[in-house]
Amino acid sequence: MPDLLIELFSEEIPARMQARAGADLQKLVTDGLVDAGLTYASAQAFTTPRRLALTVAGLLATSPTVTEERKGPRTDAPEKALAGFLRSTGLTKDQLEARDDKKGQVWFAKITKEGRPAAEIVAEVLEATIRNFPWPKSMRWGAGSLRWVRPLHSILCILSDEAGAEVVPLDVDGMAAGNMTRGHRFLAPEPFAVTGFEDYAAKLKRANVVLDPAERAETIWHDATNMAFAQGLEVVEDRGLLAEVSGLVEWPVVLMGDIANDFLGLPPEVLKTSMKEHQKFFSVRNPRTTRIEKFVTVANMVTADDGATILAGNQKVLFARLSDAKFFWENDLRVAQKEQMAPWLESLDNVTFHNKLGSQKARIDRIAALAKEIAPLVGADPEAAEKAAQVAKADLSSEMVYEFPELQGIMGRYYAEAAGLSAEIAAAAEEHYSPLGPSDDVPTAPISVAVALADKLDTLTGFWAIDEKPTGSKDPFALRRAALGVIRLLLSAETRTTLKPLVSKVQELLAPGVEHIALGIGDQTLFENARRDGLADSLVPSDVLSFFHDRLKVHLRDEGIRHDVIDACLAMPGNDDLVLLVKRAEALADFLKSEDGENLLQGFKRANNILTQAEEADGVSYEYGPDRKFAETDEEKALFDALDSAEGAISSAIEAEDFASAMASMASLRAPIDAFFDAVQVNTENNIVRRNRLNLLHRIRETCLKAADLTRIEG
Repeated sequence: MPDLLIELFSEEIPARMQARAGADLQKLVTDGLVDAGLTYASAQAFTTPRRLALTVAGLLATSPTVTEERKGPRTDAPEKALAGFLRSTGLTKDQLEARDDKKGQVWFAKITKEGRPAAEIVAEVLEATIRNFPWPKSMRWGAGSLRWVRPLHSILCILSDEAGAEVVPLDVDGMAAGNMTRGHRFLAPEPFAVTGFEDYAAKLKRANVVLDPAERAETIWHDATNMAFAQGLEVVEDRGLLAEVSGLVEWPVVLMGDIANDFLGLPPEVLKTSMKEHQKFFSVRNPRTTRIEKFVTVANMVTADDGATILAGNQKVLFARLSDAKFFWENDLRVAQKEQMAPWLESLDNVTFHNKLGSQKARIDRIAALAKEIAPLVGADPEAAEKAAQVAKADLSSEMVYEFPELQGIMGRYYAEAAGLSAEIAAAAEEHYSPLGPSDDVPTAPISVAVALADKLDTLTGFWAIDEKPTGSKDPFALRRAALGVIRLLLSAETRTTLKPLVSKVQELLAPGVEHIALGIGDQTLFENARRDGLADSLVPSDVLSFFHDRLKVHLRDEGIRHDVIDACLAMPGNDDLVLLVKRAEALADFLKSEDGENLLQGFKRANNILTQAEEADGVSYEYGPDRKFAETDEEKALFDALDSAEGAISSAIEAEDFASAMASMASLRAPIDAFFDAVQVNTENNIVRRNRLNLLHRIRETCLKAADLTRIEG
């Protein structure tokens, strides 16, 4: 069985495209080979800035011969039908076979596809792969029609086995495949031949090319951390930057440089962001002071002066970049210290948040009003929460955030501190954006929680109001993330509140200045009348609450709670109190995992099914309460006693929101319900006794439904 080696050698491929390109090459080639009948043992793709490589081991030498039998028209069918069948099979009439079928004789064709050599199939598959490769962006060059991410220089394609290596005959726009490749652009530019993957990888290593991107990343991290450790420092971990840098070099050479003393006073986030975004440097900090004091850069070149010239050039460019950052920082500090950020807040009145939702300043005013209302719910001071919301987004107008948008919030904290605001308000400027995702940390400081909730509720309700809802996989305004953020904030802080009044408050704040609001909530008079009559919550669109519930389902499923358990709890009153809802769902999930829970559920479903069928057949509802005097058996009387005891205990526990105790009381019904069904025939011939027993089943149903809607539980 031969092994296949492919290399597509080009000008530098952007680092962000390399991993996807390697995966695409492997999938396109291996899928094409398998579709053509060539199976294989293993395959692996590799990428460097100048090459995509693929090795396929244990490939079949030839595709197997395949015989296919195809059914055609009846033997007495019109000639045109037969002619069409013959064209599709490539056979003549004398090669067909007539066989008896249910409706008479039918023509059958036996088509044999002879196996083909692997080289022939590989050539076809690779040419199709090259011509149809799914680059995000591609280009043409010269006079050819071929498109590639950067000019493609050569194609290496060989099949190798114990007998030697064979070049696959392939020509793409005049570029013939061969067995030659090149090493590092400067350190080993001469071409050389290879005979297989092991030979290829070894010769590339000698030619100053590390083929495996994971090996390059490991080398960079190992050398950088050791270099920093030797000086009592540590490299700030950044896996994304490490992956990007490993895609920029074929022969990584790690160098450490100094940051000029003029810039050591800049916030570490500014230094880190500036060096990462502009020059792809790793930050190196002093663990004793947490200051960033040096940087690590990765060169693609070994030099006679051990990188001194490279470092000098990098430090010169870095000095210019950090000079700009220092200028922004000092200007911003003056605005924060002397003018309390007022000019920034005023300028936000001229910055449009959305053409239907007004300016950033209008949005900040809404968030501040809502944060003040939310503050008591999360244990925050209302005035402090309002102030925090007013300044939380002021840094959006700062020069630093204009240059580095990813520093929004972080710089807001620095500027709030410089303005003399409290540490809690300053922290809220940074933390109110969180959580940004399911694994992001959730703020716990009360003021931060209040502002974060207000920010996310305003975003979600505002875009909902102008009918910019998520559709399918599209969510341009990150409303799913906002809803999940609200859920995690409420659950983390165990905030007992209902969502409808909060959404209604946002709608009220939106109404005066926002047109085209869904369901008429842009009508201020409608709002004022509804609030006067205590009906403002009724103006909240039902799909807003459903949207929160859908996000909650995803969140709880990740926590291991089944969707039907969540549905059973969503059907209960108070389902916009998320803390209460989750508390109920967790208790029900635990209960159903127990033997008592499983058996009680079966007893409930049996009672509910019998009762439902009887009500449908009789056209009446059996809900008038059973009478103990009509009980005929001991098991029937025992069930009356058990229900009398459990009903009060369940109601008291639910009122106290002790759902675990409510479920435990429900579990006490398991044995008497089982005994009742084992000993008693519900649909007896005595109509009085039958009605009484059906009413008893209704009592079972109502008692079990007090904790959750068990009809929604599967199984």
